[in-house]
Amino acid sequence: MALSLSFAPAAQAQSGDLDRAVAALRAIETMQATFVQTDRNGQRANGTLTLKRPGRIRFQYAPGIPMLIVSDGSALTMIDYQVRQVQRWPIKNSPLGALLDPARDVKKYGTLLGSGDPNWVLVEVRDRSHPEYGVMTFRFQRKAGAPGGLELAGWTTLDSQNKRTAVALSGQRYGIAVPDSMFKYNDPRRPTRR
Repeated sequence: MALSLSFAPAAQAQSGDLDRAVAALRAIETMQATFVQTDRNGQRANGTLTLKRPGRIRFQYAPGIPMLIVSDGSALTMIDYQVRQVQRWPIKNSPLGALLDPARDVKKYGTLLGSGDPNWVLVEVRDRSHPEYGVMTFRFQRKAGAPGGLELAGWTTLDSQNKRTAVALSGQRYGIAVPDSMFKYNDPRRPTRR
């Protein structure tokens, strides 16, 4: 099903949808889902997302994609195994901070957007005093079995360099056991022992 996204404020939206979206995010303790990531050039990558609140996430890309994105609760780390490069930044300084940073008040920075479909709720999160953090727009689908009655179906991020990335989730499973070791990674910059 194609989803038409309208990014104008939604006067017709139910007034409690922002509260419900915030409650749905806070209700997720652990989640695993399949993701498809699409960049601004239309390039797609897929894999498995694992989330453990507060602050931990892992984007395990499919075999053949030598990338890993992981947050240990304080920093978001992008590892490119092909070029042996590691980049880290505090989660609060990333668009994903809206999802991962337990100190980020989604309701304080969130605005309900119109979706054109009553089964979808869109919430844009931006800190206007820190435009360098970027913008994140969450997409929720109404679903009775999901935390808070809204299933996190994906998001779109726009970083401070205007790079747009969309993530679509499917096959969400909640409340699964996730070990903390899931949020560690092998640093490709370290020499291997022979």
